[in-house]
Amino acid sequence: MFWKLRKRSIALNRSGVIMGVLNVTPDSFSDGGRFTDEELALRHAERMADEGAAILDVGGESSRPGSEPVPLAEELRRVIPIIRRIRSRFSDLLLSIDTYKAETARQALAAGADIVNDISALRADPAMIEVLQRSGAGVILMHMQGTPKLMQLNPNYKDVVAEVFAFLQERRDELVGCGIDRRRIAIDPGYGFGKRLQDNVQLICQLNRFAELGQPVVVGVSRKSTIAQLLGNPKLPPRERLWPTVALTSLLRQKGAHVFRVHDVRPNLEALRMTEAIVSDD
Repeated sequence: MFWKLRKRSIALNRSGVIMGVLNVTPDSFSDGGRFTDEELALRHAERMADEGAAILDVGGESSRPGSEPVPLAEELRRVIPIIRRIRSRFSDLLLSIDTYKAETARQALAAGADIVNDISALRADPAMIEVLQRSGAGVILMHMQGTPKLMQLNPNYKDVVAEVFAFLQERRDELVGCGIDRRRIAIDPGYGFGKRLQDNVQLICQLNRFAELGQPVVVGVSRKSTIAQLLGNPKLPPRERLWPTVALTSLLRQKGAHVFRVHDVRPNLEALRMTEAIVSDD
């Protein structure tokens, strides 16, 4: 399997890849406020690249439960300068912009990004389709029930796996119908985005079902509250959820995930490589 990203493609059959999280926000659930300073953000980007991240995902708006939208001008102020600086520092590193706003995506791609990671699966801003048509960038379509502000108030499913599968299939087909090469499209079941604990568990246990769609599968479970709940300690701080995240990285690799969006690069990369050394992905 290959994921086509503008002028490059990455092979995902035998080796999963790490997508390092770079939140330049004051209020993200795990690292909010740590990298709002541009120099600190650049140093963190350098650290993640040195530890083996193949992709960095830059976000300027928190999507934690209950979060408020950020005005376009503020999001641009946060993300565009750091994308330019990372691109000038690392010519070969893949960069992703975590946004649902078409103008942010457009400017981020012009600044050197390769991927648009859209939590709304291109539903929030109708202009996003045209941005992707013109750019040739890769895109991640994520499932989310509701919006970040309200998504955890009362999520409900009859069959979460079937419903998420159908949604991602429909969104993929919509993009292909608009002329976007399906090789550019990755899918993300959206762990924690409008999901109950039991929904997240079902999506973990049955992740291999999504291989039927034939797209690269992106997963983001790093430090999420599901981990604390499953450990029986809902108050466990996000920074103390590293090793359970590593365990899930190994499990999800066995179940067919290809791209792992994480806060802690090296331990998750080592979990990937150890899993791949034992379990074939042929």
